[in-house]
Amino acid sequence: MQLLRVFMGEDDRVEHQPVFERVVRAARLRGLAGATVLRGSLGYGADSVIHHPRPWRLSGDLPIVVEIVDHEERIQAFLPELERLFHGGGLITIENVQAYRHDETGGELR
Repeated sequence: MQLLRVFMGEDDRVEHQPVFERVVRAARLRGLAGATVLRGSLGYGADSVIHHPRPWRLSGDLPIVVEIVDHEERIQAFLPELERLFHGGGLITIENVQAYRHDETGGELR
């Protein structure tokens, strides 16, 4: 199994829609095993500008991470779709993981 992490800013948009939403919806349409969006409370990226919450603004362009877990071949097949979503940058990491389903049947994911 692989864990795909997609790092971006909260304010990143594609056609007026948040990129993180587009990534999750695209993963679901592809039938990937699961996706989670994590919102950071502080961070910086390639521009070295520290992003943090500001009380006078609705957003401080906080860091967002989308995590997706599935089999290696399915993650690799999803990468070209991610490339199409990222016009202004972002970071994608992939690592090998062991994943297990925690439900009444137990056992390995898929």
